[in-house]
Amino acid sequence: MAKFGGYWAVLCFQQMATKTQIRAEDYLRMTFEHDAEFVHGEIVERSMPDLTHGIIQGLIVIEFGKLTATHPLFPCVEVRMRVAPGLYRIPDVAVFAGKLPDQPVPDKPPLVVVEILSKDDRHSDLMQKLEEYRDWGVTHIWVIDPSTKRFSMYTELGLQHVSSLSLSDYPFQLTPAELFANL
Repeated sequence: MAKFGGYWAVLCFQQMATKTQIRAEDYLRMTFEHDAEFVHGEIVERSMPDLTHGIIQGLIVIEFGKLTATHPLFPCVEVRMRVAPGLYRIPDVAVFAGKLPDQPVPDKPPLVVVEILSKDDRHSDLMQKLEEYRDWGVTHIWVIDPSTKRFSMYTELGLQHVSSLSLSDYPFQLTPAELFANL
C-alpha cells in the first residue's frame, strides 16, 4: 500500500506540473467563474479583484465617460483582447478612440490600457503584460496601485511613477488625490 501511495503521489505531482495546451478557438468559447487570460496555449488565471479594485475601475470609466459626449472615446471594463497571435489579455480598463471596435474580441490596440494592481499580482507577470501591450501598439499604458495610492506609466523607458494620468489630445487629467479622495 505504501508503494502504491508513493507512486500515486508522484503521478499526481507530474500531472500538476504538466500544463495542458489548448487552442485559442477553444479558449474563446470557454467561460470562467472569473475570466482568465490566454497566453500561448495556456489558460492564465487573473487575480480576483476586491471592492477597491472594482470601485477604481468604475471611477475611471466615469471620468472617461464625461468626455464621450464631445469626443469619440469608448471606455470598457475587462474585455478579452487579442494582443498577438495566441495571446489574449483582459485589461482592467481599456479606452478606444475614434470608433468602436467592430469585433467582439478586439484585435486593434486601444488608446489607453489601465491595470489596477491586486495584492497577489506578481511583478514579473505585470511587466510581461505591460510589455505585450506596448509591443501591440497601446499608446498609453497606466498602472494604478491602490495600496500605495500611486500612478505609473509604462513606456519604452519602463515603469515610471507619475503625479497624474493625462492625455495630450483630450481634456483628461486625473491625480491620485482625485481618484482616492473617497477610498
